[in-house]
Amino acid sequence: MGSTPHTPPLPAPTTPAGQEGLAALLARPDRAVIALDFDGTLADIVPDPEQARAHPGTVEALAALAPKVASIAVITGRPAGVAVRYGGFAGVEGLDRLVVLGHYGAERWDAVSGTVQAPAPHPGVAAARAELPGVLDRFDSWHGTWIEEKGQALAVHTRRAADPQAAFDALRGPLGELAARHGLIVEPGRLVLELRPPGMDKGVALTRYVQETGAASVLYAGDDLGDLAAYAAVDKLRTEGPEGTPGLLVCSGAEVPELAERADLSLPGPGAVVAFLSALAQRL
Repeated sequence: MGSTPHTPPLPAPTTPAGQEGLAALLARPDRAVIALDFDGTLADIVPDPEQARAHPGTVEALAALAPKVASIAVITGRPAGVAVRYGGFAGVEGLDRLVVLGHYGAERWDAVSGTVQAPAPHPGVAAARAELPGVLDRFDSWHGTWIEEKGQALAVHTRRAADPQAAFDALRGPLGELAARHGLIVEPGRLVLELRPPGMDKGVALTRYVQETGAASVLYAGDDLGDLAAYAAVDKLRTEGPEGTPGLLVCSGAEVPELAERADLSLPGPGAVVAFLSALAQRL
C-alpha cells in the first residue's frame, strides 16, 4: 500500500482476500471493526502472566485509531477486567467506543460505562479447581507449573517448568480428562492449558460483535491457537450473503504455524502490531 510523505507505509497483505479486506477498511473505516487478541498481540508474552502489560504505544495507537472506525474490540481469554487493567484502557480519551470481550466473549466491558457484564461461574470450574492440585501431583513434570485463577476458567502454565514442552505434553491428556468430568473443555495455547466452559470461543464472540455493529469489514489480529476460531469466523463472514464481509487476518509472531499459515498479513510481534495500528490510524 502507498503512503504520503507524512504517513508511514502500510505493510501489504499477501493474499487477495486480505488485500480486499484492507481496501474495504480503508474505503469505509466508519463501518470497520478492529478486533484484537491481547496476550501475544497487544502485550508481549512473559513468564508470569500477571506481569503482562500492553506493549508501549498500544493505548496511544488505539486512541488514535478508535475515533476513525466503527469500533475496536479486544477479544481475550482473560477476564475482561484484568485485560482492561493490564492494557491501561480505562478512562482514556478517544477510547470511549472500546469494548473488551473477556473469557472468550462470556464477559464484556464497555468503555462508555466502565462496567463488566458477566454470567454466573460454571459449577464445573469450582469442581475442577478442587481436583487440579491432586492431578498435577501425579506428574513429576508439574514442578514449575503455575495455576492462573481466571474466575470463570483455570489455566495451567508450563513456561517456567524445567522442560516446558514436556510438561505441556504430559499434562494435556490428564487435564482434558479432568475438564471432561466436569463439563469443561481444554483450550491449548503457547505453553498453557486452559480449562473453561464450552459454548464460547473467539469466533462466536467476534461473529456476534460484527453482527451487533453491522460492520461492513473486519480486521482480526491474534497469535495463538485460541485465535483460530476467530480466523474461521472471518473466513465465514467473507463468504456469507451476496457480497460477504471483507476481512483481514493478521498474525502476531510466528510461534504458531497453524495461525501464521492462514494469515493474510504476518507481523513479527506486538511491537509490529502496534506500529501497524498506528500507521493505519495515520492513513485514515
